[in-house]
Amino acid sequence: MAEGDQRLAFLDSSVLIEYFRKTKKENSFFYKLQFEQDYHGFLFSAVVEIEIYEGMNNRQKSFWDNLFEDLIFTPVTKKITQTAIKIQNDLRTKRRKLQLADLFIAAAALSSKTPLATLNVNHFLDIDGLSIMTPNSL
Repeated sequence: MAEGDQRLAFLDSSVLIEYFRKTKKENSFFYKLQFEQDYHGFLFSAVVEIEIYEGMNNRQKSFWDNLFEDLIFTPVTKKITQTAIKIQNDLRTKRRKLQLADLFIAAAALSSKTPLATLNVNHFLDIDGLSIMTPNSL
C-alpha cells in the first residue's frame, strides 16, 4: 500500500510513552490504533523525537531507535512554522496559551491534515480545525 493510500495518524509523545511503559502492549492506545482501528501510517514530529530522547536512558535507546524506524518523520517546515504562528495568534484571542512543544505538534498535525492521537486532550482542545483522537473517542 502506498503511503498516500494509508490511513494516517499523527502521534503525540504521550501515546508513544504509554506504549513504551505498558507491559501488555495490546492494552496501549498505539496498539489499538494499529490493530483495532486499522491505522498503518504514523507520523511524528521532530519535537516528539526530542521529547522522547530527552527522557530516555541508554538502556532504552534501542527500543526508541527501532520504533522511530517504523514511523514517518515530519520535519519542521516553513508551513508548520506558519501554522504554529496562526494557532498561537488564535489562542491569544481566546486568552489561552500552549507550550511550545505542543504548539509545534499541533501545527504539524494540522499541516499534514492528519488526526492527532494523544492522551493529553486538554492540551489541544482550543485549536480550531484540529482533529483529536483519544482512547475514549475510538
